Amino acid sequence: MPKDRPSQIKNRNFLAPVGFQFNLQRSPGTAYFCNQANIPDITLGVTEQPSYLRQIPTPGDMMDFGDLNIRFLVDEDLTNFMEIQKWMRGLGYPESVQEFRDLTKTGARPEKSYKSEGDDIYSDGTLQILSSNMVAKFNVNFKDLFPVSLTTLTFDATDTDIEYFTADANFKYTSYNITNLRNESL
Repeated sequence: MPKDRPSQIKNRNFLAPVGFQFNLQRSPGTAYFCNQANIPDITLGVTEQPSYLRQIPTPGDMMDFGDLNIRFLVDEDLTNFMEIQKWMRGLGYPESVQEFRDLTKTGARPEKSYKSEGDDIYSDGTLQILSSNMVAKFNVNFKDLFPVSLTTLTFDATDTDIEYFTADANFKYTSYNITNLRNESL
């Protein structure tokens, strides 16, 4: 068999939807209680090549990444919920420019050797995918995440069963890469 052909599938175990861990540098409380996350979709743009019979689709040159969506349990002190909300308020500075200044002071980018304005408004994140035996298999590394929405928390005194609050947060980012545990592309 030629070397460039894919080999037969060797691992016949299926990927389990419960096997993951999420890490968000800027919001560790949110990541700790994360109980749902996704590997976002990607879409390749298409260009139409004109011909005398019909338009012929050809691969484009722009990639579009879907949003990263996570769901997390909200702790009783609202710590993780407020991590995301303060981050969003700092980005949008709804009341004062000071909120943006506070956001950049609490950034999680000490590993950078250079510093440019606004670097601290982002955070990197990793979705670690586990095997069916709950052993780390590979990572989905997100670059330059920032939150764009956070769900509401609705209190209801008529509920008879207690279901603990979960919140959904949606993030935009620059790109993501799927790597093995040695950070090599798959």
